[in-house]
Amino acid sequence: MRLFHKILPLFLATLLAIATVSAPASMVNATTLRPNDNLVTEGIPAIPLALVERVNRYTEFRGATFQNWHPTKREMLIATRFAEVPQIHQVRFPGGARRQLTFFADAPSAPTYQPTNGEYFVFNRDIGGNEFGQNYRYDLATGEITLLTDGTSKNSRGIWSTQGDRMAYTSTRRNGKDNDIYLINPLNPSSDRRLAEVEGGGWYPLDWAPDDQSLLVLEFISVNESYLWLMDSTTGEKTRLTPQVTGGTPIYYGAAAFSRDGQGLYLVSDRGSEFHHLFYLDRATGEFTDLTPQLHWDVESFDLSEDGHWLAYISNEDGASVLHLLDGMTRTEKLLPKLPLGRILGMGWHRNNQDLGFTLTSARSTADAYSINVRTNQIERWTESETGGMDIRHFSEAELVRWPSFDQRLISGFLYRPPARFAGKRPVIINIHGGPESQYRPGFLARSNYYLNELGIALLYPNVRGSTGYGKTFLQLDNGYRREDAVKDIGALLDWIQTQPDLDSDRILVTGGSYGGYMSLAVATHYSDRIRAAINIVGISNFVTFLENTESYRRDLRRVEYGDERDPKMREFLTQISPLTNAAKIRRPLFVIHGKNDPRVPVSEAEQIVEVVRRNNVPVWYLMAKDEGHGFSKKPNIDFQFYATVKFVQQYLLSDTR
Repeated sequence: MRLFHKILPLFLATLLAIATVSAPASMVNATTLRPNDNLVTEGIPAIPLALVERVNRYTEFRGATFQNWHPTKREMLIATRFAEVPQIHQVRFPGGARRQLTFFADAPSAPTYQPTNGEYFVFNRDIGGNEFGQNYRYDLATGEITLLTDGTSKNSRGIWSTQGDRMAYTSTRRNGKDNDIYLINPLNPSSDRRLAEVEGGGWYPLDWAPDDQSLLVLEFISVNESYLWLMDSTTGEKTRLTPQVTGGTPIYYGAAAFSRDGQGLYLVSDRGSEFHHLFYLDRATGEFTDLTPQLHWDVESFDLSEDGHWLAYISNEDGASVLHLLDGMTRTEKLLPKLPLGRILGMGWHRNNQDLGFTLTSARSTADAYSINVRTNQIERWTESETGGMDIRHFSEAELVRWPSFDQRLISGFLYRPPARFAGKRPVIINIHGGPESQYRPGFLARSNYYLNELGIALLYPNVRGSTGYGKTFLQLDNGYRREDAVKDIGALLDWIQTQPDLDSDRILVTGGSYGGYMSLAVATHYSDRIRAAINIVGISNFVTFLENTESYRRDLRRVEYGDERDPKMREFLTQISPLTNAAKIRRPLFVIHGKNDPRVPVSEAEQIVEVVRRNNVPVWYLMAKDEGHGFSKKPNIDFQFYATVKFVQQYLLSDTR
């Protein structure tokens, strides 16, 4: 299936596999470790070797993610790690050996076979987490790898034409800001040409028409507003398919694809609904037909079989993934075997129109590649990833919890309780997701199970207002001047924890990554007397400097969410609520973690908060990786981050002193 909407789930699934990797750091002597040469540490005490030995089993989880089917053979590409980062592997049958094909210092992503003969595949890879991805061709016969893009700009992986002789992709090479549309024949890199100039960083090709004469293109303005266009594949001339919204409620359009006869489109949208539904758009009449009217949840992805007979889609139901199958002819649902409660990622049809591949992960199962034959309902597991020698069948399951916030709106989250052998009130780690247009979804916790199983700490993952998955009204409740309402949701969570007989409201640590890093800093400024410590991972410390310094192709997209810092009134507000402005209120130990090459939240956001909080005579630990971007992905770096975090938790959360 040649759809852009598959790239994001594949990317997320690859990140999920990355998140389960680790490795020992270098020993200084017989009792302590030192960080590797790519890590800069400040204020972090020596890591005892005894600590590493205690936690090491929890660093040996491995995951595997489905990436793409071979077009003529029943084989698949997966991503998994055997060394420092996940690499592309080939698996030739369920349970078969994982044959490693790539050997890079940085993880390749989103491999996709040439769709007619499968003699080569195209993949994307950046350097050091800078997200300036380049496309490459991998020739299976020789193992030769050929660069297809310019080597310097940000390029999307792209989508195949129906005939398999071209790919459409985006590149910022013209000015570093706009996602222009390009075409290339991967067998002939010199064929690369710009099809159309666009304005903005939110343009993406989604699908080719069956006759390859046009492209379906998405213009993404925000998580609340987007548009679909038809683009001539020869001239680049584009025609609007969905109307411009002026003055009314904006409409979101996401994943979309041509029907096999080209007469219509399948698409995901929130038109007329709080949630994302699956629609069919008749191109001749302009009529939209809701194919999932019964759902009160989001459709998060879909894929159409090659013959157009089957339409598989995944709904997000209170954080859990549910797989559905529609008969494309009758539009009736076919019952499928029930899958374990968890996340389904990276779904894709084989060209045999029977096998649907996907990645499945749950609290008691690492990410692994599966397939289901929709004619026989047979489920097959293609990979069985290692679990560090541990029996994970009894790992804690997520419990859905809800609490009223300051405005009496119910906020929800997922609570993992430690094993019953831990008596008394248990300390709590609150882990806030990034985005903010995201959602914590239950899955395999990997190394975080150490906090549960060995330290007896409860883990709580809130979905504060502004999270996806709960309708578009909820999604917009933190926009603009309402930004700190999400912080108040955590304040209400602290109140709720006080009411729980098995949770210790006197021992709470808050952490988060990206926007969650901002949230952890904000909680530390508003509720410093109610927490023990905070961890900020690649987080925003000042909204104004963040917006001014984030990469230009992202800036306008972020202004829609956070506010435009060029407006004097908004600039004043953003400055007022920024943790950097309120850093004097942070009176609890702080751990700041960042990657030097981060294009989203520049490392200067970490440096400035570290400098200011230190003036409070507050313990501040700082960890920076010179070869990472927006989060750590390399095994030695992930390991040291984990060891240091365990040390921080032991010293400041579990200690009896404040």
